[in-house]
Amino acid sequence: MSASPIFVTEDTFEAEVLKSDVPVLVDFYADWCGPCKAIAPILTTLAGKYEGKAKICKLNVDEQRKIALTYKVMSIPTLFIFKDGEIKERVVGLQPQAVLEHKLESLL
Repeated sequence: MSASPIFVTEDTFEAEVLKSDVPVLVDFYADWCGPCKAIAPILTTLAGKYEGKAKICKLNVDEQRKIALTYKVMSIPTLFIFKDGEIKERVVGLQPQAVLEHKLESLL
């Protein structure tokens, strides 16, 4: 079975992202967003490729507004890569898989 992105909420964000012992890429997205839908298969691929080495998470900004506001997400998709509870990378907009892999690799 291949890995899938983990959907995080206000209740699970701290445990899954901030307290993770591996780097975490978080996709701030919305169901109505075209570029968010376009990046979704890339994130699923990354979830499989980095299983056990990094986490790929998704956060719905419409349902989790408080977290989106906390991280000042103004446009989507916005992807953050966290390591040791800190933001190491912030990427706005649809990105090629190679760009995201490079950013993840630099933190492994």
